[in-house]
Amino acid sequence: MRYAITHKTTYSYSSPVHQSYHLLHMTPAEVTSQRILDHRLIIAPEPGMREDRLDYFGNPVTLLAIEELHDALVVDSESEIIIERVFSGDVAATSAWERVASGGAIGVDDRARNVQEFVAASRHGRHIGMLRAYAAQAFGPGCPILLGAQTLMQRIFEDFTFDPTATDVSTPVERVFAERRGVCQDFAHLMISAVRSLGLPARYVSGYILTHPPEGMVKLQGADASHAWVSVWSPEHGWVDFDPTNNVIPSGEHITIAYGRDYDDISPISGVLLGGGKHEVEVAVDVILQPG
Repeated sequence: MRYAITHKTTYSYSSPVHQSYHLLHMTPAEVTSQRILDHRLIIAPEPGMREDRLDYFGNPVTLLAIEELHDALVVDSESEIIIERVFSGDVAATSAWERVASGGAIGVDDRARNVQEFVAASRHGRHIGMLRAYAAQAFGPGCPILLGAQTLMQRIFEDFTFDPTATDVSTPVERVFAERRGVCQDFAHLMISAVRSLGLPARYVSGYILTHPPEGMVKLQGADASHAWVSVWSPEHGWVDFDPTNNVIPSGEHITIAYGRDYDDISPISGVLLGGGKHEVEVAVDVILQPG
């Protein structure tokens, strides 16, 4: 499946910005499931300094310094990507979760260290007793790890309501769990916390999902959005994605941009400003499935 993706972010400031420095996670990562055919990142005003590198996790990042007066910042990301591989394994034919939680299934090599760090707590993916109890209902004794992850994903989908007004990026996972409402990043953080609370590796994935307009309606330009989901590790298949917002194991309609411990590691745009006053943000995203 071949996609053309545009993601345009516009910051409008109430007073001029004298200097700004930004870190962007808007270039798609090289992961085994997808191939990047083309990518362009267009920034206005033109930065005085731009450096493209990889972050700690291997995601492409762009560092910017803009040292001229400006009252707006526009970041336009354009990508063309092919999804080449989707998960087709049997979630029930994977190692018992207790074996992975003990570390015995992970090993002691460099790969093991890269997996094990996703068991450790992070700001939005902490070890929480009540979430361990919630996860334990999906991970019974001897349960295959990916089958447990699929069951937990389904429980979150059924128990929680999608509500874009209920939370923001700072909402703690305990509040999401108590109120049973949130958005995709909340459900991803909730599932990550629950899985890690059992001693299992889970990571946060950001990207896009192909959306489908209601029957008989035309897809609106710019109406797509960024999305977030979860990867859980098994020794048989490595990292496997689970989308608790939609109760699906991605099968070709999810495009990965970056992965990390949680949202803080891979927020699309972060930075510091000198000046600017208040600001407004407009985001327009299009995910278009290409013919052929």
